[in-house]
Amino acid sequence: MAQKMKKEARVISQRALSDGIYDMWLETPIAGDVKAGQFVGVYPVNKATLLPRPISICEVDTGKSAIRLVYRIVGSGTAEFALYQPDDFIMILGPLGNGFPLDKAAGKRAVVIGGGIGVPPLLETAKRLSAAKGADKPASVSAVMGYRNHDTFLSDEFLNFANLFIASEDGSVGTKGNVIDAMRADEVPCDVIFACGPMPMLKGIKAYAQENGVKAYLSLEERMACGVGACLGCVCKTKNVDEHSHVNNARICTDGPVFDADDLDL
Repeated sequence: MAQKMKKEARVISQRALSDGIYDMWLETPIAGDVKAGQFVGVYPVNKATLLPRPISICEVDTGKSAIRLVYRIVGSGTAEFALYQPDDFIMILGPLGNGFPLDKAAGKRAVVIGGGIGVPPLLETAKRLSAAKGADKPASVSAVMGYRNHDTFLSDEFLNFANLFIASEDGSVGTKGNVIDAMRADEVPCDVIFACGPMPMLKGIKAYAQENGVKAYLSLEERMACGVGACLGCVCKTKNVDEHSHVNNARICTDGPVFDADDLDL
């Protein structure tokens, strides 16, 4: 298992994808150790900010030793990141988290489901599922992405790896409603789900999986704060007893962010 490493990374490129959402490629030696669904802690330059900002890894290019971060500006730290230019350097910690258990999709109809800023980590997930060979290859790969409106950032890129279905809250594109509405309306074939997004969406996916007898693995990283287990701001209830607190909970950043939906008390 790869060790957590605090390393200097070089900014390769940065661009705005949409209002408040940025796309940054970093050259870093950790690229070869990344699993789909993991994240990195990105350190602001401001020394008054002690903790790194957890950002999911959207894509990996091992040939260029690079990782792609797609993030939303939500505070001073991420606002600082959006100012970085090519050849600037930034400190990162990672890779962090357990990632998605993609082996569970072998021979099955796999569906990746993302909502809002939970969309980015599903791109590398779909990419690796699509690239699987032999006994590890899924029977099919579908992607169901949920957005508020027609601003469907990254959606076109999923077409390279999966059958794409879109839901939008206002009905401006795809199925009007949420990702579960799209799953039902488009009759998306499904045996196993890998998902990341806001908590109401994940609760709905857990219920859908139980109703339809399919497995679901949920990334709860949206609720993380520090990403390194220091702030205890990302505790979730589980059916298992945590060795750290001796109660039925888990820290998303150190025990997750991916959990078997059956183990979560959502």
